Amino acid sequence: MEFYISQNLIEKIAQKYAIGLKQGVRVHAGDFLSISPAHVLTHDNSGAVILKYKDIGAAQIKNPRQPVFALDHNIQDTSEINLEKYAAIEQFASEMGVDFYPAGRGIGHQVMCEEGYAWPGSMVVASDSHANMYGGLGVLGTPVVRTDAAAIWATGRTWWQIPPVVRVEFKGELRPGVTGKDVIITLAGLFNNDEVLNHAVEFHGDGLAALSIDQRLTIANMTTEWGALTGVFPIDMITLDWLEARAVSLEKRGLAGVESDVDAVEGFSPRMNFGQISQLRQDAPYADPDAYYAKELDLDLTTIEPMISGPDNVKRMTSANAMEKRAIKIHKAYLLSCVNSRVEDLAEAASVIRGHRVAEHVEFYFAAASSDVQAESESRGDWQVLVDAGAKSLPPGCGPCIGLGVGLLEENEVGISATNRNFKGRMGARSAKTYLASPAVVAASAVAGYMVSPFDYEETSPLSFVSINPKDALAPGSIDLLDGFQETIEGNVVFCPQDNLNTDGIFPGKYTYIDDFTPEQQAAVVMENYDPEFVHLIESGDILVGGFNFGTGSSREQAVTSLKHSGVSVILAGSFSETYKRNAFNNGFLVLEAPELVADLLENYGRVGLTVATGVCAKINFKSSSLDFNGKTYRLSPVGTVAQELVLAGGLENWVRERL
Repeated sequence: MEFYISQNLIEKIAQKYAIGLKQGVRVHAGDFLSISPAHVLTHDNSGAVILKYKDIGAAQIKNPRQPVFALDHNIQDTSEINLEKYAAIEQFASEMGVDFYPAGRGIGHQVMCEEGYAWPGSMVVASDSHANMYGGLGVLGTPVVRTDAAAIWATGRTWWQIPPVVRVEFKGELRPGVTGKDVIITLAGLFNNDEVLNHAVEFHGDGLAALSIDQRLTIANMTTEWGALTGVFPIDMITLDWLEARAVSLEKRGLAGVESDVDAVEGFSPRMNFGQISQLRQDAPYADPDAYYAKELDLDLTTIEPMISGPDNVKRMTSANAMEKRAIKIHKAYLLSCVNSRVEDLAEAASVIRGHRVAEHVEFYFAAASSDVQAESESRGDWQVLVDAGAKSLPPGCGPCIGLGVGLLEENEVGISATNRNFKGRMGARSAKTYLASPAVVAASAVAGYMVSPFDYEETSPLSFVSINPKDALAPGSIDLLDGFQETIEGNVVFCPQDNLNTDGIFPGKYTYIDDFTPEQQAAVVMENYDPEFVHLIESGDILVGGFNFGTGSSREQAVTSLKHSGVSVILAGSFSETYKRNAFNNGFLVLEAPELVADLLENYGRVGLTVATGVCAKINFKSSSLDFNGKTYRLSPVGTVAQELVLAGGLENWVRERL
């Protein structure tokens, strides 16, 4: 943590929700913080979080106003088992005094925005990867894992490391028919070399003025697929006008007016009200003009046209006009999910499909993001236009987007979808192909029977620019170490030069659900899919050095614990998957980024061997945040007291137990 003043918006919001800071300290990228977010959302996974919460010995939720439960993923499943699960979650919410939204109210992320939990300038987390969506309202929305959610329930807090921040500058104005979905598909397709991986993104520029909140929510939502940990828009007149319009709508139904964040009086909202909006106008946070950004990306919105992403990869884009020339037949079309099923999206699709019929061989499924969205779409007439055209409506929820319910892709089928992910098997059969596009392109394609563009724009190459802003190295400082936290670690370096070493390579999936797999058994199969010789080369106390984006893939915790059980003392890498990093610290295991060291090791050893036991000792000094290896000293990010607490406690669950 540093004692200089300038901060970007991400840092300012993180500062507000950090607890235990020394007076005068201003937080910046790289800092480990103890945070108490305004809210934490859980959905169908609330049941799993409840089990974790009870397992750590908690009996009362620290602040019942902090959690929000919303059932949205598997709402089409009316089996006895699922209904019992839903009932148990609702009962727990009632017992604990937690706000609960039943199946049919809407997708949790949309509910968080509509009900004012995702309030501009606040920090809101969710145990779901699309918490990024709140950034469309100027909220620092970011995902956490289930253990974090349980910790927040029990203690009101968890931890967060501020990521490096990228500034994205939007210039110009979108042409008619071009949408926020086309913008984010373009960003992911143009900047597809991990430019924003594990970064936070802030959006700026004159191009923001013409982007509605619905479009901003779409862009922010899919910063997840782009690789970012959060994507945040500034709080401006577009934001404030949207809030006021929402408050007016609630007032007409007798649901707005209370001006304090207390339990809602029946018929009133304690969050979405004019008093709160007035206060926001006065104290909304903004980035300082001279704030530091690790990178800057520019995009000229006037050069974007309707785009299609895929198949199987969100970072592969083609113009809709070019795809139309290929005449790729589709079998199913989708307009649903948390990214593109709001009022504007349904209206956009209706305007394209009005007066037409869905092709005979195509099934077109649509759903609203929430019951409120559906009601407004019905009142506008857009909903009926889609029904009259032959589209099949589904209840407000996730459904086919997550591979649940009716309408999934069958073997070898092709689907075009206004959802956010097109990974193999996500929306049905693994042999199926899924493409992503805006609601207008999806609707037009459903009518044509193959992928088309409803707008005839001449194909252009989007104009963009990227710059990297090196930051002067900080002078060596002295870090406060907690009692019991060792000042130094020494060990021989073992180098695994693979970039993107995934969790399946570290801990094979076939062992993941063996619940009684012992630590010794985990250690015996670690890295089995990457290098079977690893277990014979590693020794207790060794320092493992990996490549870049270490631990990508699934969220299985065994990819962390198996290396911990193998005797590795610490993992260094060029960079880590953020989920892997969270799982590591949540299990009391040190992982630190050391890109310069990785670069030097690659120069010395190359990528020929899978595992290289260098036989050379390295020494890490946590007090000076440095590493000595092979006659050279490398700077490391400081391991703050928050991270030290997790390591000393043996992980987040133990940390929580100590505080109950």
